[in-house]
Amino acid sequence: MANREALRELQSRLADRLEAAKTTAVSANWLAVEAAGQKLLFPLRQSGEIFSVVGVQSVAYTQPWFLGVANLRGGLFGVVDLGGFVYGQPSVAASAGTTNEARLVAVNQTLERNCALLVDRLSGLRGHDAFPTSEPPDPQAPVYFGQRYTDAHGQLWQELNLQLLCSQERFIHINA
Repeated sequence: MANREALRELQSRLADRLEAAKTTAVSANWLAVEAAGQKLLFPLRQSGEIFSVVGVQSVAYTQPWFLGVANLRGGLFGVVDLGGFVYGQPSVAASAGTTNEARLVAVNQTLERNCALLVDRLSGLRGHDAFPTSEPPDPQAPVYFGQRYTDAHGQLWQELNLQLLCSQERFIHINA
């Protein structure tokens, strides 16, 4: 029970900070998440609201990484398992059923995609100051991979350009 309350508080704080980042100058540049065992950075300008994973209705004849649709604040959103789409392996939440830490991160409305990405957990907001080093993406990496950043603990974080991700032909055509 205490874990559930702590997660709700974290989600509330992150939502407040995301909203503040849209209207004021803050040092955060990314929403840090984890999916399929990978550490990822979503640009704040491309990230939208964060939701608990509830009420996802499956859709027949779609790709395995397309989990279905969900009603999020009165809007119909396609739900994509980020780990399944990007890495070809389902996120922990998708393969084991949702966990208490799993969340849906909607892409920003300005991207004109009613889409939410399933992630295994939120890791907070990050700014450039959290990463002492960075390097360009691997030449074989998908076009939507941005810089790779290493934090003070030596952990590698991959930036994802959500606008490029959502414009990929494979992402748009969900039919199997």
